[in-house]
Amino acid sequence: MVYRTGSELRAAARSGAFTEHTSGRAPGYVQANLVVLPRDWAYDFLVFAQRNPKPCPVLEVGEAGDPCTSVLADDGDVRTDIPLYRVYEHGELVEEIPEITSRWRDDLVFFLLGCSFTFERALLDAGLALRHQDENRNVPMYRTNIICRGAGRFLSSPMVVSMRPYLPRDAIRAVEITREFPGVHGSPVHIGDPEHIGISRIDRPDWGDSVSIRSGEMPVFWACGITPQLAALVSKPPLMITHAPGYMFAGDRSDYAFHLSG
Repeated sequence: MVYRTGSELRAAARSGAFTEHTSGRAPGYVQANLVVLPRDWAYDFLVFAQRNPKPCPVLEVGEAGDPCTSVLADDGDVRTDIPLYRVYEHGELVEEIPEITSRWRDDLVFFLLGCSFTFERALLDAGLALRHQDENRNVPMYRTNIICRGAGRFLSSPMVVSMRPYLPRDAIRAVEITREFPGVHGSPVHIGDPEHIGISRIDRPDWGDSVSIRSGEMPVFWACGITPQLAALVSKPPLMITHAPGYMFAGDRSDYAFHLSG
């Protein structure tokens, strides 16, 4: 089902009526990755994000103990408005759950990071198809050998990328379009041979679903907001809560608000 607004999608996630990935849902509205950390880890993560703006573009930061959004949405609640969450403890993924109200504490700080789902409407508007949407799949995501810069207790760790396949002429157009959206990952970080960035099996994504790559097409890779989850595995904060890969927070701001001309 396609929801007309980000608010409708949030309400459906909050009620449990919507439990799927969010690519193509609430078209026209910003989507964001979630990171929640204890306050004494929040500054290190903010610096980590500042040093790695391609995979971790910060769109909103909450006050300690306050789960309500005020920038991307007026009435958003990061505890309930995402279809599926992940909980990490000391670098281990311990559960996936549909809401995190029982996990919320007064010392927790949330971060909402830009997501490439936000620029997908611009690609569609330009006539560039999205294979994962056409095949009703979650976008494929991969661990790479591109290393992010560390910050304090957030150590150097690999970047994650999402992939969309295009013919060469369409890949060039995709670069031109997405570079105008720097707040939601911007232009690709790699085009072509996946082995050059450490991906040995393009048909076996680490997260999401595999999609078909047709004759003459090349994979195009964008930085991905799953990157902090790999950082959690390396840096081992006592608690870190995130969205599940592909299950985003939908805001009320237009996706084109994150275009350079917006």
